[in-house]
Amino acid sequence: MAFPLSSAIISYKHSLNVSITPSFPKLSFLPTQFVFCSNQMPSKNPARPARPRIHCLSKKTRSEELADWHDFPTNFYLSICRHGIKKLENTKVPRTGELALRKAIPANTSMKTIQESLEDISYLLRIPQRKPFGTMEGNVKKALKIAVDEKDSILASLPTNLKEKGSTLYASLIDGKGGLQALLESIKDKDPDKVSVGLASSLDTVAEIELLQAPGLSFLLPKQYLNYPRLTGRGIVEFTIEKGDGSTFSPAAGGELRKTATIQVVVDGYSAPLTAGNFAKLVIDGAYDGAKLNCTDQAVLSDSGLDKNGYNVPLEIMPSGQFEPLYRTTLNVQDGELPVLPLSVYGAVAMAHSEVSEDYSSPYQFFFYLYDKRNAGLGGLSFDEGQFSVFGYTIVGKDILPQIKTGDVIRSAKLVEGQDRLILPNES
Repeated sequence: MAFPLSSAIISYKHSLNVSITPSFPKLSFLPTQFVFCSNQMPSKNPARPARPRIHCLSKKTRSEELADWHDFPTNFYLSICRHGIKKLENTKVPRTGELALRKAIPANTSMKTIQESLEDISYLLRIPQRKPFGTMEGNVKKALKIAVDEKDSILASLPTNLKEKGSTLYASLIDGKGGLQALLESIKDKDPDKVSVGLASSLDTVAEIELLQAPGLSFLLPKQYLNYPRLTGRGIVEFTIEKGDGSTFSPAAGGELRKTATIQVVVDGYSAPLTAGNFAKLVIDGAYDGAKLNCTDQAVLSDSGLDKNGYNVPLEIMPSGQFEPLYRTTLNVQDGELPVLPLSVYGAVAMAHSEVSEDYSSPYQFFFYLYDKRNAGLGGLSFDEGQFSVFGYTIVGKDILPQIKTGDVIRSAKLVEGQDRLILPNES
C-alpha cells in the first residue's frame, strides 16, 4: 500500500524512483527529515511492494547529510542542487489560491499579457525599502496600451450574451476607480499601500473579464475519458464542519464561539475537469455529508471509505505553459516542470492517490493541504509538488483548517455554484 501523501524523499538504488502512497487510516504523514530507501528492486506485484528502510535525519542538518549521501544520485535534494536550483528560484510559483486560480483561467492572449504585466508588480512590491516605482509604472503603461489598442479584439472574444457585462467591466478596468489609470496615479505618488490596493482591484477586474471569456473547456478531452463526469469551468463547494468532541471553533475577530464553521473551496474544471467533475458529483450525491476528518501536520483528509464511491479518475495534472492536462503522469519538478494548480499553497485541495495504482486518484478521498514553507524543499516547493491531482483552493475559512482535529465531521457539503457546468456521462 502507499501513502496518499508524503513529503518524504523516496529513492531506490539503480536510479529507480518510486512513490509510496497508501490510503488513510493506515496513512501517516512523515516529517520531511525521513528518507525512504531500499537495497531491493521495487516489486512488480503491487500487492507485495519492496519494504523500504528508514533513515532519519535531523531537520537542521538534513541538507548537509543528504549532500554527503553519495549512494543515492537520484536523491531529490541532490538533483535539485546540481540541476534545478536556479530554475526553481527564478520561477514565480503562485503562493495563494486566488493567484493560482487567476493564472489558471484560459483567456484571450492579450488579457493574459495584461494580467502578467500587472502581476509582476506584486513581486516588485515585495522588494524591501526602496521600491522600483519606475519599473511598476512601465508595467502599468504596457498593460494600459494593450487594453486600449486591443479593446475590440478582446471584447469580440466574449460570448454574445455577455458582451454588455464585459464592456462595462472593461471600461472600469481602464478608467474606473480601481482601474489602470488610477493605479498609474498611485504609482506616481509612490504610495506602496495605495498601489497594493489598486493593483488588487485591477487584477480582480481582469479575472472577471477572463472568466467571461472562458465559458467552457479550451481543449478536447481524450475520447476514453468522455464517460467520466466533468466540470467545464469553475464551481464553489461549501463545507459545514462540526467539532466531533462537542467543542467549538475559535471565534473570528470580535465574533462568538461557533459549534460549526464554514469552508468554501473553488474547484477548477479548466485545469482538472475530470477530477473536479468527479468531486462535484460526489458532493451533489451527498457522499461527504457526515464524513469524518483525519488530521496530520500536513493535511486534513476525508474518510478513506464512503458508501457512495466515485469514479476511478486518472491522475490529472495541467503543466504550466501547456494547453491541456497530462493524464496518469506526474511532473518532474527537478527539471522545472510545474503545475498550473500548485500543491505548494496553504489550503490547496487535491485527491489522494488510489490504493490500487498511483496512476489514478482515489475515487473519493480528498485532502486539504496544509502547506508549510518551513518543511518545503528548495524554491519553497512541497516535496510532493506535481504528484497529485490538485483541483481547487480554499478561499473562505483558511483560518478554520488548523483548528480541525481528527474526528471532526463534515456536517454537509454543497455545490453552491457551478452545477450548470457539471456534465454527467448520461448527458454527454
